[in-house]
Amino acid sequence: MAGQFVAAIDQGTTSSRCIVFDAEGGIVSMAQREHRQIFPRPGWVEHDAEEIWAAVAQVVPEALAEAGVGADRLAAIGITNQRETTVVWDRATGRPVHHAIVWQDTRTAPLLRRLDTEYGEQRFRERTGLPLATYFSGPKLRWLLDNVDGLHDRAGRGEVLFGTMDSWLIWKLTGRHVTDVTNASRTLLMDLRTLDWDPEILDVLGIPAGMLPEIRSSAEVFGTADGLSGGGSGGAGPLAGVPVASALGDQQAALFGQTCFRPGEAKCTYGTGSFLLLNTGESPVTSRHGLLSTVGYRIGNQPATYALEGAIAVTGSLVQWLRDNLGLIASASEIEQLARTVEDNGGCYVVPAFSGLFAPHWRSDARGVIAGLTGYVTKGHLARAVLEASAWQTREVVDAMNADSDVALRRLRVDGGMTANNLLMQFLADVLDVPVVRPKVSETTCLGAAYAAGLAVGFWPDLETLRAQWRQDADWAPAMDPAHRDRELRNWHKAVARTLDWVEDE
Repeated sequence: MAGQFVAAIDQGTTSSRCIVFDAEGGIVSMAQREHRQIFPRPGWVEHDAEEIWAAVAQVVPEALAEAGVGADRLAAIGITNQRETTVVWDRATGRPVHHAIVWQDTRTAPLLRRLDTEYGEQRFRERTGLPLATYFSGPKLRWLLDNVDGLHDRAGRGEVLFGTMDSWLIWKLTGRHVTDVTNASRTLLMDLRTLDWDPEILDVLGIPAGMLPEIRSSAEVFGTADGLSGGGSGGAGPLAGVPVASALGDQQAALFGQTCFRPGEAKCTYGTGSFLLLNTGESPVTSRHGLLSTVGYRIGNQPATYALEGAIAVTGSLVQWLRDNLGLIASASEIEQLARTVEDNGGCYVVPAFSGLFAPHWRSDARGVIAGLTGYVTKGHLARAVLEASAWQTREVVDAMNADSDVALRRLRVDGGMTANNLLMQFLADVLDVPVVRPKVSETTCLGAAYAAGLAVGFWPDLETLRAQWRQDADWAPAMDPAHRDRELRNWHKAVARTLDWVEDE
């Protein structure tokens, strides 16, 4: 092939990155820019989509310049993105009509209660694989249609477009209005079996079909990048002429980057939140224990691969809270050193239900607690409890996954920024009672998007080639006394129970 490298854009919850990979899946260069978190009211979280696009337009040329790579040496570029975050923009001007509503936002809770009463949560689950939760995009879109002046009429006239962040970036790069099956499966609007928008649900939510993107596979050429000018408006640039050849929601991209291509293989990504996905093969599995049925990926015209997912809203962002809101650490990396100043949590447990609880509870009425405080507890104990919260929340998801699947989890592949914390990784292995394995390339979200884009253009020939490239960096074996583990788990469950029923209907 003419191109010697593949690039990936990772549009995340707190930042946007571009990483360039070589033919062996190794990282050649990386650039990253953070963007603002906008909190108009308690429980509301927004992003400025224009600010995000500006960040992407910065990091792409920076990464390419660091690698010494021009557009002529790129075989393709892939996109991975924060899922469920909802943006609506003007078809003619390309300007967003409102801030993007972020996946963590809880403003749609009253709408969801009405939908449950009038239509029924079970009918949504049967069609989409998802519960009625504030997490998902469709109700956020309904909120925008109801609350932005004139937007519903404009949507009916075809003047505005809806998308998750993958759609927004693909439109800015190519002028095409598309999404992939993984992102579409997170909207509460797609039929999980037909892989198309569900007309009955669109009617129930009052969403005009004409504003929705076309659903495509995760690995195919969506269009050719027209520089970085936005909206396919012309002009040369660092990506001019490069095929935009993949899109995957960030957690599905990590599943792909971890090469979990066989049923029964699982990974957990530790970022702003944490997300455990289990490959279930070519048929969706209905969860009975609070997990989500979702699309794992789809390669070209091949059948879709499905997954069970346990979504945890707050893990890495809890460390940020400790840094930014409490000022107990100056940087996220300092938490491990602070936590190591004590031997245990001192009887303290932090349950970060900042926007309710996600899997396996799905309780939007929950709010965070610090339980078990005594005069003995120091900032070291609090730091340790913050780290332990990520592991205990993972344990709850794994317990649900084991109850839903035929084979218990025997090993967990992990990735994301928090996996650099060795104390957390050991504690995770201890509370799960299974080995935890970190890959050599920890940036598996970007790697998955790059792998899918490379497959789409023939840069890599097949999945087995990608699997052969996976390398282990480190692993942790469980070493906790079972009786101690059980006692700590009981305490965690007591702390979780104290988060419930906090928010009352207004």
